[in-house]
Amino acid sequence: MAGLRLDVGFVDYLILAIYFVTVLGVGFAARRAIKSSADFFLSGRSMPAWVTGLAFISANLGALEIVGMAANGAQYGLMTLHYYWIGAVPAMVFLGIVMMPFYYGSKVRSVPEFLRLRFNRPTHLFNAASFAVAQVLIAGVNLYALALILQALLGWPLWMSIVIGAAIVLAYITLGGLSSAIYNEVLQFFVIIAGLLPITIIGLVKVGGIDGLFEKVRQTPLGDPGLHTWAGTGGTENPLGASWIGIVFGLGFVLSFGYWTTNFAEVQRALSAKDMSAARRTPIIGAFPKLMIPAVTVIPGLIALVTVQGLGTGEATYNNAIPLLMRDLLPNGVLGVAVTGLVASFMAGMAANVSGFNTVFTYDIWQTYVRKDRSDDYYLRVGRIATVAGIVVGIGTAFIAAGFDNIMNYIQALFSLFNAPLFATFIVGMFWKRMSAWAGFWSLLLGFLAAFALYILHLTEVLKFNSDLEQSFWGAGLAFVTAVVVALLITPFTPGKSDDELRGLVYGSGDALAADNVWWRNPVVLGVIAVALAIALYIPVW
Repeated sequence: MAGLRLDVGFVDYLILAIYFVTVLGVGFAARRAIKSSADFFLSGRSMPAWVTGLAFISANLGALEIVGMAANGAQYGLMTLHYYWIGAVPAMVFLGIVMMPFYYGSKVRSVPEFLRLRFNRPTHLFNAASFAVAQVLIAGVNLYALALILQALLGWPLWMSIVIGAAIVLAYITLGGLSSAIYNEVLQFFVIIAGLLPITIIGLVKVGGIDGLFEKVRQTPLGDPGLHTWAGTGGTENPLGASWIGIVFGLGFVLSFGYWTTNFAEVQRALSAKDMSAARRTPIIGAFPKLMIPAVTVIPGLIALVTVQGLGTGEATYNNAIPLLMRDLLPNGVLGVAVTGLVASFMAGMAANVSGFNTVFTYDIWQTYVRKDRSDDYYLRVGRIATVAGIVVGIGTAFIAAGFDNIMNYIQALFSLFNAPLFATFIVGMFWKRMSAWAGFWSLLLGFLAAFALYILHLTEVLKFNSDLEQSFWGAGLAFVTAVVVALLITPFTPGKSDDELRGLVYGSGDALAADNVWWRNPVVLGVIAVALAIALYIPVW
């Protein structure tokens, strides 16, 4: 870690301190608005669309996005763009146009609660428990990455870095609940961009602009294939080691839709919107900055590849691409902004995980199965205790993430296990009214077990894949197919729910949504524009 140490000056520390004070100040300010559990967990459903839209994308700008995508940029080249343009934007648009009317219209407080209404309590409990586990595991990734940065760049001991990072997130969520998390995520979005832009700009100047960068990438082991997205995907002779089938079906459909449409840590931001129109626009507003985020994640990864000697070996792991660039490129003052941007990204990601965890634990586990019919104040206290517990467990799971050279591989493995089967159960149950309650439970459980079995076979090398990411793509695809097949096989032999029980929960069972007459507030129009831009951005790097 000594090789990563930065020459951090007084101004840099001052910028970081101002940020910490501001974040805590937002928590104290938001606390005054917390009068009920709905205020704490869902911001009283009062947020405007632009706030929830920025919070939606900022909640995703955690360790996975910043460190993981820069690592992928260095390791896999421009094929990392698939995680944005086919692996995010279409699913975000689908969530806004198709799925948010069911979530928001049914007035559920969480994604697992929707499953309870659509299917049954066993389905609900399995999803609530698995979601809670996944969130503390992913929170650990963000916390470990934050601690690693603070240790490496500022010289703080690892234990101190973990405690300080966890304590600040704990303070502002415990004080102000989801409102505090959302307002801080909006602030963090701009801090993150301000922190990463100098790395991109100074780095590009150093390598001779985008043309100079591409020419230097051609001279690395990545070669020319590292500068294309679809070329070479007819087989597996490409940096990602995946065919177009795995990319389109595994990443673009199952993993992407499974994450963006069913991950409550994201959906929770839209549920806090002030009305149905704002809720539907939330993920679509987030899709527009998502299109541009690769400029400050993937491009720096390529810059690190061509400027950092021995990247991918020893201490210069791919995960350290961004910190190494900060060490090599940034002067004092600018360095403080960049460090603050990285800290903000990890805190935003962890806050999203913890706020999702405390809501699901309180509403879907504690209130539903442990202590029913208590006062609202009681559940508000439980939520605050769950916040503390989630962060404490997150400290423990942080060390699991330490075993992965590229944390993106770890995260994608988690998504293939938890999100892929959930998306299959969701999408079939939402569009097929006949799907029975027990078909929902067994499709979710067996889809998870199928992905888990494939992951174990990969770890033990019984089955060999070209990369960990390729295994995740196929694991997600297997989970999806298994869940769909199980639903089709079990439904004919088990009773379904009545039309009254399914009203507002399945396609075609509720009132049609009126379109917004103002085009820039119309989710369909905005969604079409976002997808068209994603397609257009592919053309120069096809």
